[in-house]
Amino acid sequence: MTDMDTVAGEGLRRRRGGGREGHARNAAPQQPPWAQPRLRYRPTELLSADELESIHTGSLRVLSEIGMDFLDADAREVLRAAGATVTPDSQRVRFDPEMVAELIKTAPAQFTLHARNPAYDVNLGGDWIAFGTVGSPPNVADLDRGRRIGNRADYQNLLRLAQSLNAIHFLSGYPVEPVDLHHGVRHLWASYDALTLMDKAIHCYSLGRQRNVDVLEMVRIARGVDQATIDREPSVFTVVNSSSPLRLDAPMLQGIMEFAAHNQVVCITPFTLAGAMAPVTLAGALAEQNAEALAGMVLTQAVNPGAPVIYGGFTSNVDMQSGAPAFGTPEYMRTAMIGGQLARRYGVPYRSSNVCAANALDAQAAYESVFSLWGAIQGGVNLLMHGAGWMEGGLHASYEKMILDAELLGMVAAFLEPVVVDEETLAFSAMEEVGPGGHFFGAEHTQSRYKTAFHKPMLSDWRNYETWEEAGSPELPSKANRIWKELLAAYEPPPMDPAILEELDAFVARRVAEGGVPTDY
Repeated sequence: MTDMDTVAGEGLRRRRGGGREGHARNAAPQQPPWAQPRLRYRPTELLSADELESIHTGSLRVLSEIGMDFLDADAREVLRAAGATVTPDSQRVRFDPEMVAELIKTAPAQFTLHARNPAYDVNLGGDWIAFGTVGSPPNVADLDRGRRIGNRADYQNLLRLAQSLNAIHFLSGYPVEPVDLHHGVRHLWASYDALTLMDKAIHCYSLGRQRNVDVLEMVRIARGVDQATIDREPSVFTVVNSSSPLRLDAPMLQGIMEFAAHNQVVCITPFTLAGAMAPVTLAGALAEQNAEALAGMVLTQAVNPGAPVIYGGFTSNVDMQSGAPAFGTPEYMRTAMIGGQLARRYGVPYRSSNVCAANALDAQAAYESVFSLWGAIQGGVNLLMHGAGWMEGGLHASYEKMILDAELLGMVAAFLEPVVVDEETLAFSAMEEVGPGGHFFGAEHTQSRYKTAFHKPMLSDWRNYETWEEAGSPELPSKANRIWKELLAAYEPPPMDPAILEELDAFVARRVAEGGVPTDY
């Protein structure tokens, strides 16, 4: 089947209808409705105000005395015009602390990331929390077929799961890299799949300006709006990783400038691994993270004051014996909390991640994910990347882990629900009805509420041992395997207006025919 056959087939299926309401009726298992949780507790303040200020001051010193390398001439010129010092015949840029403080003042504290379906618009900032899929692993795995190289078929299936799981609010990137699509046109086909198989908010990789331009135009078409609306309403986001230590490469810088110019969301996320690309001490690693994040934030505001930007934290440590990154560690949990403190200091939304280093769906995968997830939540995260499916330090996506993580995300959302205290919930009438020594199973108060009184898990098995044994002693991995298959069987694509689909098909066909983005292979 050719790529154009795939487009035509998807288009035909889209015109047959199907959508969110039909999917909700048919999907198994039952899930709570899609809703964004809010952090109703105070974030953990791991550092004192003085300690936090020391990291801030240390990072400003890094930017003013050491500086950062910006590998794009246009970016250097934008920063020079904004007041930075650019060393002649060099890529090095240094920032005056007062310039940094002044420019980041214009970054908004809260904004909305618009989805193709307005019901899935995502609030970012304040006490809002949004959970995303895993993004960018080169491999994929499930219990039936094992671990394999990423491909479009698995990519599409993971998109269908992301659409089906109500615990997931947005797409963090390719849930697995579709390696069988040529890199020159991969962004076109992958974004087409994301915009047609899902109607939630999506992500764009900053791998050179043209890819950002293409994806932004595809999002505009899919939303059925004009360019002026796109420029007013953030509709796609990108994550920009600095090449730690203290470097931003040209494709990432082009992505920052293109998206900032069009008022799209840029998440600046230094990838600082203590002991490898950052100092071995957590304070030093965080000072470097903060310096790199501030530099990227400054560029967004120099391009377009008020452009939406997110402070990203991704500081962890490495195994000092092998050099392999470690995730879900006590160090990662602490830096996730401190990253939130820094983001709040600058008044911008905060990004963190749900990650682990486990190779199999075992206890390590669960407890490392719980540690990283709670570090993010207690850090006051707004944008949780890699929320569902991350394994092996990001080297593979797992179908079963996607279900396990959706379970964890659902539990977090339930935990964050407020406890209602009023005349009805105090339940005096129920206690009066039952009296001493009775039970509440048959009480009217219980009967009218029991279906929705408690969080209902997808995976946890609450049966006693004998009943569980009679059922064949099912364990979590096999149950997760069954659930993702049920979700895929029940999946129906979200509807898209035929005229919009036709325009999207034509754009992709034209850009593919033009060769997409030139590559050297």
